[in-house]
Amino acid sequence: MPPHASAATPNAGGGIGPPPSNARIVFPADSPPQLLVFIDAEEEFDWSKFAPDQTSVRNIAEQHRAQRVLERFGCVPTYLVDYPVAAQPEGRGPLRGLLADGRCQIGAQLHPWVTPPFVHPNITLSQTFAGNLAPELERAKLANLTAMIDEGFGVKPFAYRAGRYGFGPNTAGLLRSLGYRLDVSVLAGADFRRGGGPCFRGFGVAPYWLDADRELLEIPLTSDYVGGLSRCGDSLYALADSRLGRAVRIPAVLARTGLLNRVRLSPEGQSCREAMALTLALLARGVRLFSVSYHSSSLLPGGNPYVPTGREVDRLIGWLAEYLEFFLTVVGGRTVTPTEIHRQVQRLDSP
Repeated sequence: MPPHASAATPNAGGGIGPPPSNARIVFPADSPPQLLVFIDAEEEFDWSKFAPDQTSVRNIAEQHRAQRVLERFGCVPTYLVDYPVAAQPEGRGPLRGLLADGRCQIGAQLHPWVTPPFVHPNITLSQTFAGNLAPELERAKLANLTAMIDEGFGVKPFAYRAGRYGFGPNTAGLLRSLGYRLDVSVLAGADFRRGGGPCFRGFGVAPYWLDADRELLEIPLTSDYVGGLSRCGDSLYALADSRLGRAVRIPAVLARTGLLNRVRLSPEGQSCREAMALTLALLARGVRLFSVSYHSSSLLPGGNPYVPTGREVDRLIGWLAEYLEFFLTVVGGRTVTPTEIHRQVQRLDSP
C-alpha cells in the first residue's frame, strides 16, 4: 500500500478537508463486523451556555446501569473523560474501579471551557471548538487534560475526542506529540460551520491515517444516510439543511418519506430501528467497523436535553441492549476496543 499523506490538511475555510483516498483503511470483505462503544464522560451543563463553573459530575455514579448491559454482551467501553471528571473524586472514582477490573478503557475528551488554562474570560461559541484555539492554547489545554487523566487514573490516554467534534488543523500534530494513537472527533457528514466549527461532509465512515507514519488513526463516528436518495446524501442534505430548508422542515419531510435520513449510531435522538437500518445499509456498502456513542450525562434524568426524565434514561438503556443483541446475533458481529482496532489496522496496513 502506498505511503499515506496527512489527512489533517487545512482547507480554504481554515478547517480540515476530507482524507485522501490512499489514507482510508479497507477491511477485507469477509472480515466480521466489529463494534466500538464510546461514552463522552463529562459534566452536566447547560448546553446553551459554556461556563467554567459548570463542573458537576453527579452523572458518573449512574454509569453502572448501562455498564451492566454492555458487560452482558462482552463489551469493554471507552470512557472519554474530560477535565472535571478526571479532576474530581466524584468523577474519577466510579470509573477507576471499572478500569482496575479491565471493564473499560479510559480516553480523553477536551472541553475548552472547563479545562485550564483559562485565557478568555468570556468564551465565544467559536472558541468552544478546541481546534479553533491558537495552537499554543490548544496544546496547553490538551496537555493539562492528559496530565490530569494520568494523575487521576494512572494511565496515559490512548484515544481522544475533541468536545463538540472540534478537530482543527493543528489537532493531529498535537495529539501525536502527546502520545495519542487514536482520534474519534470526526462526525461523518456533519457541518458545524454555523457555530464556527468544522465541516465533515465528504469524510465518510471508513477509518483513516492522520499522519504519514501511520501512527495516529482516525475512526469517524458512525453516521450516514439511509433511504432512496442516500447515494447523493451529502449534497442533497446540504440543500435540505440550509436556513430555508430547515424553515420549511425539508429534512423531516425527507426522513418521514423514507427518501433521505441522516442517522447517527447513538441511542440519543435515534430509534433503535433507525440504527439497525443504518447498520444494514453500511454493511451492504462494505463497512466493517462501527461505533456507538453517547454522553454520560444521558444516564442522569435531566442531565442533558436527551433525557428530561427517567423514562428517557430507561429507553436509552433498552436501546443499548436491543442494538447489541442485534449486532452480535443478527449481524454476527463482535465488540472490540480501540487498542485492538489500532493493532488490527497496523497489521492490515503493513507493507
